[in-house]
Amino acid sequence: MLKRLIESFSVFGLFVGLLFLCASLTPSLLPRIPEAQGVLGGLAFAVGYGTGKGLHFAWLWLGGPDFPLSRQLMVNWVLALISIALAIATFSRIATWQNSIRSLMDMPAVDTGYPWTVAGIAFAVALVLIFTFRCIIWLAHKIIGWLGRVLPRNLAIGSGVLLVAFLVFAVVDNFVVKKVLRLADEVFAEIDERTSEGVTLPTNGLASGGSNSAIDWNDVGKNGKDFLVTGPSQADIAAFTGRVALEPIRVFAGFGSGDDFEARAKVALEDLINFGGFDRSVLIVATPTGTGWLDPAAVEPVTYLHDGDIAIVSTQYTYVPSWLSIMVEPDRSRLAARALFDEVYNYWTKLPKDTRPKLYLFGLSLGALGSEASADLVTVFADPIDGALWSGPPFASTVWARITASRNEGSPAWLPEYRDGALVRFMNQDGIAVPAGGEWGRMRLLYLQHASDPMVFFSPRLAFRRPDWLGKIRGRDVAPYFDWYPIVTFLQVGFDVPMATSPPSGYGHTYDALEYIDGWLTVTDPPNWTADDTERLKVLYTDFVASPI
Repeated sequence: MLKRLIESFSVFGLFVGLLFLCASLTPSLLPRIPEAQGVLGGLAFAVGYGTGKGLHFAWLWLGGPDFPLSRQLMVNWVLALISIALAIATFSRIATWQNSIRSLMDMPAVDTGYPWTVAGIAFAVALVLIFTFRCIIWLAHKIIGWLGRVLPRNLAIGSGVLLVAFLVFAVVDNFVVKKVLRLADEVFAEIDERTSEGVTLPTNGLASGGSNSAIDWNDVGKNGKDFLVTGPSQADIAAFTGRVALEPIRVFAGFGSGDDFEARAKVALEDLINFGGFDRSVLIVATPTGTGWLDPAAVEPVTYLHDGDIAIVSTQYTYVPSWLSIMVEPDRSRLAARALFDEVYNYWTKLPKDTRPKLYLFGLSLGALGSEASADLVTVFADPIDGALWSGPPFASTVWARITASRNEGSPAWLPEYRDGALVRFMNQDGIAVPAGGEWGRMRLLYLQHASDPMVFFSPRLAFRRPDWLGKIRGRDVAPYFDWYPIVTFLQVGFDVPMATSPPSGYGHTYDALEYIDGWLTVTDPPNWTADDTERLKVLYTDFVASPI
């Protein structure tokens, strides 16, 4: 029976599967632990096996010649020898390839790539996937056979395929996807209900959740509470700058602060008005990540730049991570950001232009996707906002995608230059890309992105098209060994997305406070701020690390 089972495999399918597996061992955007590499390798092998078997079947179906039986054994041996040599060559280089990324990200080198661990996990995953698919094919044959007794052959085949597809979808949707999503929802909802150690009800009268707030403290999630009470105070800012400072105003409506996006936006506006947010010099409408996180590396330094004369307002729209939310409910961030922006902008635009605050937008990750779509440009150009800082814009960000596609000729996709740079600019950890002779205009929009960020550069088109950002000239944090392979690169970068925040600060989807300082400086152009102040602030935030959970 074992012999029959082995002989049932397609030799060409196995060969293509091994090619896919070996290609998946090469580096992508992020380093991978052996377990993740094994799962990816198994998936790649299974996809490659199916691709190879499908191509062979299509070739024969179209009338292509096959090898005669007398030569098949020789061909099989040749493919086997090539496979063995290729496997030895690639598995022995796992550590070298992983270290080529780790060295670029200031991570310690690994001594081994654990090839046997990777191979074992890949073998197990591939077997499970292939036999699962075989069971589906077996079921399809059975159903087509039953239907063939009462229906014409072609109709039986078509009906059988549709029926099996429906059954598979129903089983996967109800017993896998929904259960996994329900479990994830429960886990992240429980995390959202926690309160970090040392975080207590705000008492300064200028933060949501306090006694004078329209927002109940218990309706604010964990990350929202952290934002409201852990940032620099008036005393911290004054001690640093040596100047008179104000207590920053922080407004955050939690997921439980209203039944819908509009209700949360309205209660946030109420707090913002009551706290005097429109009397400040700077007002930032911030859209958080999927977990309701406002990166302290972004929202803390900007309060120093403006001596605390600043108000930041935000609302939470979900509590699951951005990488998961963008797959199952990508429009939530857009709807929430638009609701809050409309409330704030409609109030702000009626104020006297010479006394109202400068208005800026901010968003990280899924927050950037929502924030960039929140402002109706036709409306905004009639009374422009002052600017925006968007970091790690996800691949589904439509405005970012259009601007990147329309970048100036010769500028790289990972750090584009757009027209004369008067309206939109891009920056990474090495600085801001400014077209020759470019001068900022009235409104300043800045995208902060890393070339190694899979949340930014993932795309379904990776399956069949080499991306512009993976050419000879690439970002300094992209491995030189990273190359494009059809289908495999799509799987690799797709695997990178859930691990996007695993690299150290300044790489992948982890953005550094020092980058944010430079970004806020160019976008908000704070008065009374010196180069010496910048250097001291960067010293203060050197090695600053914040976790999104």
